[in-house]
Amino acid sequence: MKPIRLLLLDDHILFREGLRRLLISEPDFETVAECGTPAEALAALSRAAVDLVLLDFDLEDDTGTRFIAAALAAGYRGKILMVTAGMSPLDVSVSRKLGISGIFLKHNPPKLLLEAIRAVARGDTWMDPKMAAPARGGDVAKPGTVPLTPREQQVLRCVFEGFTNKEMAYELGVSQSSVKATLQHLFDKMGVRTRGQLVRIAIERSLETAKS
Repeated sequence: MKPIRLLLLDDHILFREGLRRLLISEPDFETVAECGTPAEALAALSRAAVDLVLLDFDLEDDTGTRFIAAALAAGYRGKILMVTAGMSPLDVSVSRKLGISGIFLKHNPPKLLLEAIRAVARGDTWMDPKMAAPARGGDVAKPGTVPLTPREQQVLRCVFEGFTNKEMAYELGVSQSSVKATLQHLFDKMGVRTRGQLVRIAIERSLETAKS
């Protein structure tokens, strides 16, 4: 049988090294790449065939959901297993809508991770009970239902692409103060406080629109 080809994306080098040592001892696994940033992982996916990505959610200044969206846009069609310390209900919801195959919490035993990888590789899902349980008080409210103006849509696109305020101002031909004002309007409309939250809400909104 062909080995399961894995890509590791985690910004903590000690955890990544420990995970590599665990996987290398298993004859049915082949670690194709070990990456510390989404850019490195996307480049690796373009060079080699990967069956399964082991993905941390918190990636320093980035998030796992943003990487997933970029990987899918680049043509990746393999499986994704989140290996993380934890995620909010909203992040879990967005990640599942993006098509992840499961969430494994890092505090679990290493042998259980091997079991999770094999389960996901054969087409099953693996969801830690703590992540599968619904949030108290019902589902997460659906922010972002207020229509956006053309300028707000432009700024949102720039945020999604990782532009700074200065770069947005140059791209759109407006002042940085105008960009800041539009960002604040977006935060208010989407019900968020940070750019990372804004990106996650935008992804969820686009998925809901695609389904309708």
